[in-house]
Amino acid sequence: MRTRTRRAAAALAATMVALLVPAAAPAAGVRALGPEFLWGVSVSGFQSEGAAPDSNWLRYIQQNPEFDEYGDAVDFYHRYAADIDLAAGLGVEVFRIGIEWARLQPDGRGEWDDDAFDYYDKVLDKIAQSGMRPMLTLDHWVYPGWAYDRGGWDHPDMVRDWLANMRKVVDRYADRNPLWVTINEPVAYISHEVNLRGTDRKVMEKRVAAAHNAIYDHIHSRRADAMVTSNVGYVAGNDLQINGSLLADIGSRLDYIGFDYYYAFEPPKRDPSALWELPVRTEGIYFALRRYARLFPGKPLFVVENGITTDNHKPRGEGYTRSDHLRDSIYWLQRAAADGMNIIGYNYWSLTDNYEWGSYAPRFGLYTVNAQAGDLTRVPTEAAATYADIVEADGVDFHYRPTRPPADCTLVDPPTSCADPVELP
Repeated sequence: MRTRTRRAAAALAATMVALLVPAAAPAAGVRALGPEFLWGVSVSGFQSEGAAPDSNWLRYIQQNPEFDEYGDAVDFYHRYAADIDLAAGLGVEVFRIGIEWARLQPDGRGEWDDDAFDYYDKVLDKIAQSGMRPMLTLDHWVYPGWAYDRGGWDHPDMVRDWLANMRKVVDRYADRNPLWVTINEPVAYISHEVNLRGTDRKVMEKRVAAAHNAIYDHIHSRRADAMVTSNVGYVAGNDLQINGSLLADIGSRLDYIGFDYYYAFEPPKRDPSALWELPVRTEGIYFALRRYARLFPGKPLFVVENGITTDNHKPRGEGYTRSDHLRDSIYWLQRAAADGMNIIGYNYWSLTDNYEWGSYAPRFGLYTVNAQAGDLTRVPTEAAATYADIVEADGVDFHYRPTRPPADCTLVDPPTSCADPVELP
């Protein structure tokens, strides 16, 4: 694993190179992100763990025969130690996991499962022993089957019971000083609940915001210097319309702005469930960072999820590799940092392939796992070594240029990508 000394030396070397560039061409290269920058990887609870207790998502899978059977996902529940070792081998400092309410409180009688907490204790112990800081997601779209049976987020007691569980989690783990994510991509969460069970959108929007704000206050009552966010899924071209009202409701209770960036604006020409066919424009991450930097001046920015998907093991149609996408994305992060944006961290989604909400076909992992075939071996993609190199150097090389030039501005993040574009030097 890297040491802070080696990271500082790499940052100093990059700075010395930058000083050799004539002052008239400050954008000729990109400097390293520095020794304090946090590199990480993500997994989630239900998508990765397997051994799943009854939950809303097991019900959705049962109700939708076109969904892939869940099985045991990639069995992080039993293989967590080896997976955490894989992350440590990449040199990252942050390991994101979900703490599953459905596992902690499976019966709805107001009691918690001590064995479930013991499991998460062991996972967090292993993360700490491996030299990483946990990022804990309290709600990654999954709640217990008993909460489903009484109406999910439509039930008037949902926020009360959600908070009872999450406060117990916070009380147990606040001393470990994790980075907190209260609710993963809340607008997408709401949309899933609306589409899969007919939840009242407006009711859930209000309750999700109330849940975030209340647990934020509780986290800070336990640790004043806590870092808390709710990561939003950035939507190029209309993020203001999609996430704006939610951010207005929770914006005063965000210590850092966490967001996920995957796709550009170009309307999909094929089935949108085929994630590998959605448009990818890595320069779009710059516009996402800039939007939140302007909306929340001075707030730290953290890319909680970013990656590229393939259809099982097939190459992408445009020939774009996972390594190319990763290097190009990090280039634009470094450009954003050079332009004064306060970026503190980046997580790759995901460490391994997982269950992508109804399908095993979309592959996001640095390590691929052929779960449907019953082979849970973690096989490194070429991007695992690429990410390790990026982490070691705190970014791409000073002279790196993206493998693909910026697209026409109308295909990236209009109107801002056209009104206020960013270009390669």
